[in-house]
Amino acid sequence: MTLEQSVSLAPAERAIQLLGGDLTERALRLHLEGLSGVDAVGLEQRAADLGTRSIKTTSKAWALDRIIELIDLTTLEGADTPGKVRSLASKAMTPDAGDPTTPRVAAVCVYGDMVPFAVEALGAAHSAGTDRGINIAAVATAFPSGRASLRVKLADTADAVASGADEIDMVIDRGAFLSGRYGQVFDEIVAVKDACRRADGTYAHLKVILETGELNTYDNVRRASWLGILAGGDFIKTSTGKVAPAATLPVTLLMLEVVRDWRRLTGERIGVKPAGGIRTSKDAIKYLVTVAETVGEEWLTPSLFRFGASSLLNDVLLQRQKMTTGHYSGPDYVTVD
Repeated sequence: MTLEQSVSLAPAERAIQLLGGDLTERALRLHLEGLSGVDAVGLEQRAADLGTRSIKTTSKAWALDRIIELIDLTTLEGADTPGKVRSLASKAMTPDAGDPTTPRVAAVCVYGDMVPFAVEALGAAHSAGTDRGINIAAVATAFPSGRASLRVKLADTADAVASGADEIDMVIDRGAFLSGRYGQVFDEIVAVKDACRRADGTYAHLKVILETGELNTYDNVRRASWLGILAGGDFIKTSTGKVAPAATLPVTLLMLEVVRDWRRLTGERIGVKPAGGIRTSKDAIKYLVTVAETVGEEWLTPSLFRFGASSLLNDVLLQRQKMTTGHYSGPDYVTVD
């Protein structure tokens, strides 16, 4: 069996094949700690260079629309209410009431107990598992700390999926990871992925939150990214948005490079979601350029790239209104000058 064929295997089987032996703590450690070290200076310089690229005016008009289509519009506060979730869903469906050409966002992201209200509010606009409707993402596994028993984490996940969540954003146990207990983290991700299974045998998509602001080094971000993918994550996500620093361009670039390498190795495409701290269209465009230049134009779709944001949409709408060229139905990439 080839590595290209391995993407249809269960995560444990796929990891065993890639690691070349039994799936043990030692095998995971040897693989993850055997990854090449990250050249921090080179990584930050590449990110800085990509961040200074300019784009043409017509491409900017297209880029603003694409940013909207890639947003997970988020409310994750202890004071969230059904009314607030309904308002969020309304904004997701009609971002700009004065301009019917404005696209919808990719998803709304809420706590698990708010999922039924999001389902109700979205109605027919809730189109599970497609790039055409609005998905519902639920944070789970004792978000944002991840400090709960596995039993509680799995119940949290299963309840959100049963309530109608299309996507689960889980947090890894950073304490276990930083202590070198890679097998424990792997097993938790596998178990959460299994808890994403619906009654009809399909699965909610799983986004694995690394909380990169607590991982301390780029080497740890690379290892955690590989671990999340090996264990069956459909996306790897930077942050909960509750820890500083949250998403940064160098960290996102590094995660995109891991996804690029995984694609070359297996043929499988994994999504990336930077979340937290991306508030302006100017910054978001830097991420679009970085995606296009690192993994290619095909990743600029909701099934492979998302922005986790609560305030980004407002700035994008403002910039969109300022554009004098009108709506641009351009190519599926960002043209760099």
